[in-house]
Amino acid sequence: MNLEHLNALKQLLSTPRKIAIIPHKNPDGDAIGSTLALWHYVINKGHNASIVSPNDAPKFLKWMPGADKILNFEKQNSQAKSCIGAADVIFTLDFNHLGRVGQMSELLEESSATFVMVDHHQEPSDYAKIMYSDVTMSSTCEMVYHLIGLLGDVDQITKEMANCIYTGIMTDTGSFKFAATTSNTHRVVADLMDRGAEGTEIHHRIYDTNSPSRLHLLGCALKNMVILEEYHTAYITLSQEELDKYNYQKGDTEGFVNYGLTLDGINFAIIFIENKEEGILKISFRSVGDFSVNDFARKHFNGGGHTNAAGGKSEDSIEDTIKYFTSLLPQYQNQLQS
Repeated sequence: MNLEHLNALKQLLSTPRKIAIIPHKNPDGDAIGSTLALWHYVINKGHNASIVSPNDAPKFLKWMPGADKILNFEKQNSQAKSCIGAADVIFTLDFNHLGRVGQMSELLEESSATFVMVDHHQEPSDYAKIMYSDVTMSSTCEMVYHLIGLLGDVDQITKEMANCIYTGIMTDTGSFKFAATTSNTHRVVADLMDRGAEGTEIHHRIYDTNSPSRLHLLGCALKNMVILEEYHTAYITLSQEELDKYNYQKGDTEGFVNYGLTLDGINFAIIFIENKEEGILKISFRSVGDFSVNDFARKHFNGGGHTNAAGGKSEDSIEDTIKYFTSLLPQYQNQLQS
């Protein structure tokens, strides 16, 4: 964060404010962890703050301290609109384009509040007056930890905040195995544990509370996996019918895409998930090495993200989307060799 923006943020928070804190649609552990940690921080500093999420979070994140206070824009619409309308400061966390908040985007675009962006994705848009954007960071949660430090308040990180920040770092780094996990990430995590973060318990709550139907859905996904050895690529499809058969709940497919990368010789993994309610296929891309799925998703599937983890979408059928996807692979064959 450059000095100009840091000083502007310090000035902004020097007097009590009405603050709205916004994660992206379909929030994950990093989005919920970062917004909750920041919420605890600004509340403790005397500000009037609320978190407004575009839609619901997965059940496995609802144990987090303060999660019961998050306003769901879909279910608590009037209250959520009031909070956004009354805010003089709006923090947007873990996304860098207002299109990531779904039906809330128009409301945010009309707001006269001062926007503060905290995010680690590539190619941020310019809607925020104050920006903390760093693509080298493991997670937005790690950025929130550093932001609190830059504001001179690292000693004010409570056990509740530490648990929230730890959760986002752990989930966004694949339990600390992804390349964005640096030595500094581990130093942050060590400090969070010293401040009360319960690493083993957090891991259990996130990864060891599966329902039988989720594991059956995983079995279906793995059975559907297609391996394209010449392109070092593996992809999974899940139809709406299959999701319904196994009683899909929000968050159930989290992490499924990563199974492709556990195969020897696979450098590119994808999952295509049908969502008939929205009329789209949701796509997650993962890679190892230098192959940029961010560039791939932006160029071909109206998406983006990080070099090794990105998302996209298609309005075509599963069959037509797969046909298009596989037609793209020959032009990337050399990049996928490494």
